[in-house]
Amino acid sequence: MTRPRLLLLILAALLLAGGFYWQATKGLPSEAELASFSPALPSMVRDVNGAIVTSYTRERRIFVPYAELPPRLIHAYLSAEDKNFFQHGGIDWLGIASAVVTNVESLFGDRRPVGASTITQQVAKSLVGNEVSLWRKIREAILARRLEAALSKQQILEIYLNQIFLGRNAYGVEAAAQAYFGKSVDRLDLAETAYLAILPKAPSTYDPFRRQARALARRDYVLRQMQENGYISEAKRASAAAMPLAAVPNRALPRPRDDYFIEEVRRTLLARFGESQENGPNSVYGGGLWIRTSLDPVMQVAAEQAMRDGMTRYEANRPWRGPVARIDAGAGWQGRLSATPMALGYPRWAKAVVLAKSGLDSRIGFTDGSIATLPGRLAARAYRASSRSAAQVLRPGDVIVVTRTPAGWALRQAPEISGGMVVEEVGAGRIRAMVGGFDARAQAFNRATQANRQPGSTFKPIVYATAMDNGFTPASIVVDGPYCVFQTKLLGTKCFKNFNNLRSAGPQTLRWGLEQSRNLMTVRIADATGMERIVAQAKALGIGDYQPVLSIALGAGETTVMKLTNAYAQIFNHGRKLEPGLIDYVQDRTGKVIWRRDNRGCPGCNAPDWNGGPMPRPQGRIVQVMDPRTAYQIVHVMEGVIQRGTGTALAVLNRPLAGKTGTTNGPNDVWFVGGTPDIVAGLYLGYDQPRSLGNAAQGGTTAAPIWRQWGQVALKDWPTLPFAIPAGVRMVRVDRRSGQRVFGLWPDPGPRPAVIWEAFKPDSEPRRIERAEDVLARRAGGRVRSDAEFLESEGGIY
Repeated sequence: MTRPRLLLLILAALLLAGGFYWQATKGLPSEAELASFSPALPSMVRDVNGAIVTSYTRERRIFVPYAELPPRLIHAYLSAEDKNFFQHGGIDWLGIASAVVTNVESLFGDRRPVGASTITQQVAKSLVGNEVSLWRKIREAILARRLEAALSKQQILEIYLNQIFLGRNAYGVEAAAQAYFGKSVDRLDLAETAYLAILPKAPSTYDPFRRQARALARRDYVLRQMQENGYISEAKRASAAAMPLAAVPNRALPRPRDDYFIEEVRRTLLARFGESQENGPNSVYGGGLWIRTSLDPVMQVAAEQAMRDGMTRYEANRPWRGPVARIDAGAGWQGRLSATPMALGYPRWAKAVVLAKSGLDSRIGFTDGSIATLPGRLAARAYRASSRSAAQVLRPGDVIVVTRTPAGWALRQAPEISGGMVVEEVGAGRIRAMVGGFDARAQAFNRATQANRQPGSTFKPIVYATAMDNGFTPASIVVDGPYCVFQTKLLGTKCFKNFNNLRSAGPQTLRWGLEQSRNLMTVRIADATGMERIVAQAKALGIGDYQPVLSIALGAGETTVMKLTNAYAQIFNHGRKLEPGLIDYVQDRTGKVIWRRDNRGCPGCNAPDWNGGPMPRPQGRIVQVMDPRTAYQIVHVMEGVIQRGTGTALAVLNRPLAGKTGTTNGPNDVWFVGGTPDIVAGLYLGYDQPRSLGNAAQGGTTAAPIWRQWGQVALKDWPTLPFAIPAGVRMVRVDRRSGQRVFGLWPDPGPRPAVIWEAFKPDSEPRRIERAEDVLARRAGGRVRSDAEFLESEGGIY
């Protein structure tokens, strides 16, 4: 062969080899990418106290750094999988040769065939896929060499022991230790450790219950290998081999916490960071994020309980609507029942299926396979619009809701009515609790953030606040009387009326109008103030963007509980703008903060000691969405709503509270929004497809008691503080009914004093003076304190 031809052949061979190598390495991660490789980890969610409340994960996976892995565990895996791991460079050529000899011998004897993949190759395999082919093995070998070049042996072992699938949906040794033995990996004994080391090849082959003999034989093989490699003594091996395989039964992966708050956090994170590792290193289901939320567990549980109780209380006397679903009650009913989604709400409620009937009694089965009896007398609720009872119409295959009572199992039903509730921290806009329906497991729609509803009279404080920014005061006199406006030639004249057609009360103070929620006064005030100003104020508070029509003043414009609660929080915050948020900050897997809700700088806040100067404060411009004086005026008026207006159901809480009830036309929805100087909570009840709740349903009698139940639990340990008065507000004694200024008399502590403190802006207080004797005459029989009595009770001079 001539020299030119030889050179051409060599060149062709080199090109062929280069092309082959290029194709083999195509798509493989580079050494730099491998050096920064991180296994998928679940994201952990913490509450406001720092306690873990749930995780976002689809696999059992708990990361353990190499330094925290027990040496005995490492020795077990090296003995079972790759005893030469610390000597080879990713491919164990001696191991391959030994495996070839062993596998040839196995063809003519009873020896078990063995593999030759190193731990490094197994890590590489997790990156290139499980395809059974020579091509995949070549790519795996190339990647194994890259791994050895990019990472230390300890780093490769760390990835392997945290990444490998070990059955029972467990990835990594820590998750497997908890899945198989119910304890952490550092608490495993030698026998349990050896068992985990047999699982990488085929977890189902060594099931501790179904294939225990095979699992024990393989475990004992690993123990012998550990002894041969010098990791344990003969005595320890024998002792471990004598131990039974004491695994715990397989348990399903714990469900993420089911509530609307946690789901809203998940949606927020998905929008910001993505779902899986393909979306980036900080994905929700693989990034190992640590999420600090503002969830207050006490407030959340109290809100869920109060809302559920309110819904079921409303539904208590309504007929049974029928079974939730129907399934085949024959063989396999347990699985079909488990797969049937339904709203249970209360932990003590259970879903069941009717298996058979005996007269009015029903034989029912539960998801765990147990069977009980539903007595007819505990299913006597009327069935729809008929003369029959639920017990009479139940039949096999009906899926129903039941609860255990002292008298036995009793029929229940999830309420058809629903609603939403939001609890917000006034000072920072942090959402402390959120309820979006009766049961988040069966009702994904979050009514707290997604349901647009008419707020009714809970919108009136916006009208009155805007009026007080434009010449009105809490003591201004407004006529509560018929009011009609000409709309257009086509629409004609529109005449308004009070709720429940209450008769007109004549001239009254603006305070009285809001306390008693008078529609006619509200419309008259709105018309005098200008709807353009009112809708502009509503937009500034984030409630909504409305047309300037008078019906908006009575709450005809739609909004969400979240938006309206945040608007009230801004008013309670002296008119300072707040952005509601559920997440305080997010950390990556290393603890670095990668997102923070409050990004304001605070020079000096982390100083080791006080320097004697002013206390450092966060930087950033405060945005006022309402005059702080106006904000306090409307809060002060709303305190009267609780003391003697439509919100007196909350007076039993015996603390400074301000708020407003709301009832829409129909009435289709009932509302209450209000709170303390620190916490505001808002809620509504109504049907998803709006329809009348009945004339008995009102904000003060249906929604306010739910808020009261929540407050009795949630606010129990919160300090009782008065609403702070901002600079520029003058507190003046006025006659509560006439609004005229009073001298010589002082407010009485009762809920309906003749004289009250009223909040005014400078030079806006009443000019007319009410004589003390006139007040006493008009309040004949009432109790009005003298100057001396007031000063003595207050312990000083005002």
